[in-house]
Amino acid sequence: MKDLKTPLEGLRLLDLGRYQAGPRCALMFARLGAEVIKIESLSGDESRRNGPRVRGQSAYWVQYNSGKKSLAINLRTDEGKDVLRDLVKESDFFLQNFRPGTIEVMGFGYEELKKLNPRIIMINASAYGQYGPYKERVGFDPIGQAMGGLMSLTGFPDDPPIRTFFPLIDRITSLHATIGALAALREREFSGIGQEIEVCLADTGYTVNEIPISAYLGDGYEQPREGNGRGTGGTYQTQDGWIVIAATNDAMWVRLCEATEKPEWLTDARFATRALRSENAGALEAGLNEWFAQREDMQETADHLAAHGVPCSPVNSTAQAARDPHLTEREIMMEVPDPVAGTMWVTGKAIKFNRTPMVVGSTPLVGEHTQEVLRDILGYGEDKIQALHDAEVVISAESAPVAAG
Repeated sequence: MKDLKTPLEGLRLLDLGRYQAGPRCALMFARLGAEVIKIESLSGDESRRNGPRVRGQSAYWVQYNSGKKSLAINLRTDEGKDVLRDLVKESDFFLQNFRPGTIEVMGFGYEELKKLNPRIIMINASAYGQYGPYKERVGFDPIGQAMGGLMSLTGFPDDPPIRTFFPLIDRITSLHATIGALAALREREFSGIGQEIEVCLADTGYTVNEIPISAYLGDGYEQPREGNGRGTGGTYQTQDGWIVIAATNDAMWVRLCEATEKPEWLTDARFATRALRSENAGALEAGLNEWFAQREDMQETADHLAAHGVPCSPVNSTAQAARDPHLTEREIMMEVPDPVAGTMWVTGKAIKFNRTPMVVGSTPLVGEHTQEVLRDILGYGEDKIQALHDAEVVISAESAPVAAG
């Protein structure tokens, strides 16, 4: 197709985010085709130094910043702030996730931004919010998992509270930010002006535990910790690994009985309803554990159950997940060129459009696009650009450390 446009073609986002919740929101904009300019210090964003590393490149940095442009600038100088002010005038979104109050001290609070550009949409991400009883506190992903009650329900009944290994709260917060920013963009079409939106880790922590909280507030019911579930919704061990099943409704229960060759269960009064199956889960566990223990191959067992319409999956290790054909056929992870490692695997096309492409690009060197941004977006002349370099207000990739440490 000729001149195929991306969904966010022509939009520009300034990314002052750090760690994950902010940068991953900006990553979504980059994947959707917006021009995302990563604002870095002259030594590069600190997450460039985070492990694990692949052939000298930070896998952490790459995952949240591939497809962005890098402007390396010293925002502790008046000249550097002037450059950023000029960029605000030419941009649609301004994203930051410093502690509340920091961006105002820097001179880029929303009241100042809208003077420069009334159409700007400001995205604020923080630990506890821009207001509220804990706004001054520092926080990261596990804080959201703990505060909202998720950790208290994760694990088995006698275990201590357990967090998820991957940053669930960061990821969902970044999606809240993306959705909110796109909604503000839509509203701007009617009003002609931008607005300020905010999301925080603590808010997300409560939303992921919303059903148990609702039940408690409504009727005082306290959800017990259930581990991996029991009976028709649990994990079972084959001879070479584990499988999880989720056959919770009556139709799935029939298919599970057929797949495990347990027709007698269909006429057993103890298992006639979902509630009764839950009450008598111990008896189901014994039968299912015995059936799974006789199975030699985890993947073949999952294929057998799936063929009978039973919701299930192998409990893959990272290595097994990485080799699953779904990952590459669906382009969930894609290999892209990398200036440090040669190539890197990055998150690819989490959303599929039938007409417009997602953009999966490489990760920039520190200051790789400094010249381009100053010249092509801001219209600075060569003398002014050179003066900014000479004063160490900005740097370009040619003079920056390749991997910033």
